[in-house]
Amino acid sequence: MTLIEALLLALSLCVDSLVVSATTAFHSHVSVRRGWLMAAVFGLCQGSFPLAGALVGDVARAFIEAVDHWVAFGLLLAVGGKMIVDGLRRKGGSETPARTSVTLSTMFLLGVATSIDAFAVGIGLGLEHTLADVLWTVALIGAMTFGVSLLGVHLGRRSIPVPERAATVAAGLVLIALGTKILLQHLLVLS
Repeated sequence: MTLIEALLLALSLCVDSLVVSATTAFHSHVSVRRGWLMAAVFGLCQGSFPLAGALVGDVARAFIEAVDHWVAFGLLLAVGGKMIVDGLRRKGGSETPARTSVTLSTMFLLGVATSIDAFAVGIGLGLEHTLADVLWTVALIGAMTFGVSLLGVHLGRRSIPVPERAATVAAGLVLIALGTKILLQHLLVLS
């Protein structure tokens, strides 16, 4: 995976973290310190889930090597398609926030919720790449999620809207494009 592909993948996966951190900071009392903690939790979850998925994919590679490119394509297509549908269904809310405090357990629940798709993407990574290659990609995903989540908290604290629909649809399109690239590379090599 090239650096550009890894960056696009990381950006695609951290869109949900941006939206959730901005929305949480807008609707809750999130201090600067809590914002850093939330970003760390989101980065940890977003980095851990694709790593766990890659471990599963690495083990499964030996069993499905003949069709691994189809599985990786299918996973990325499914996750990307779901993101596009979710983005198109989202409605911009203009509710007045009820300021409450965000607990650490809530942060972890939000971190897990925003990282489940990353697990499926990680399986695809494990099928297509060595674990050594996946490790730097996963580190990049975690670091980028941390930074993007901090940005989301900053925007939410200042009541600056995040373009949720457009960002989610764009992220889904990028995942589908990466899956298509994997599939085409394998099909062109085989022909």
